[in-house]
Formats: sequence, structure tokens, C-alpha cells
Amino acid sequence: MTKILWLRASYWAGAIADVLTGVLTLMPGRMGETEFRYPMELAASAMFCWAGLLIWADRRPVERRGVLVTTIAVVVGLLATSVYAVTSDIFALQKIIPTTVMGIVLIALFSFSYLNARNAEPDSQ
Repeated sequence: MTKILWLRASYWAGAIADVLTGVLTLMPGRMGETEFRYPMELAASAMFCWAGLLIWADRRPVERRGVLVTTIAVVVGLLATSVYAVTSDIFALQKIIPTTVMGIVLIALFSFSYLNARNAEPDSQ
């Protein structure tokens, strides 16, 4: 049962992070460039859809735990994009620290939950 609770905590933590990030992404003034409005709205749409995917995975947490692996890959990609933005002088380092910390914490949580549930039985959901 504890393995399933970790999976569910991961799905919901990721979904909440996606929704919050999606809402923030809909505020182009946050980025300092209003020309980013269209790509930011596309990104927000993806964030909201990914939140839905994580909630869907929560309905069958053990069977759908592979969603966490894909989500880790997405978060790694987002972190790599942040590093690129800093090294290209698009953003100051201070601007990406909060999302980088959140990304690292989520990767750790998702990894732990996925590995912890590798021997869990789907019937025990």
C-alpha cells in the first residue's frame, strides 16, 4: 500500500506543478517579453494536458507507473532548456533557480516512486 501512496503522491505533485506552471506561463509579463505570448500559450496547453495525463495515471498507479519515466524525461528536457537560457544570456541564473530546484525535487520523487513500485502488484491498487 505504501508503494501506491508514493506513486499517487508523485502523480499529484507533478499534476499540481504542471497546473501552477501552466498558469504562470500564461503571464507573458513574467518573462519580460510580450512577444513570447504565443509560444508560452502553447507551452501552457502542454502543461495542462500533462497534468491530465498524470491524473489519468493515478487511476491505475502501478500499471501506469511508466508515465513517471516519460515525465522525468520531460522535466530533464525543461531543465536543459533552462541551462541553455542561462548560458545564452537569455535569462539570469536567479530567474531559473526556483524551477530548477522544483524540477530536481520532482525528478527525485518520481524516480524513487517508480523504482519503489517496480515489484508492486497491479491488483493491490
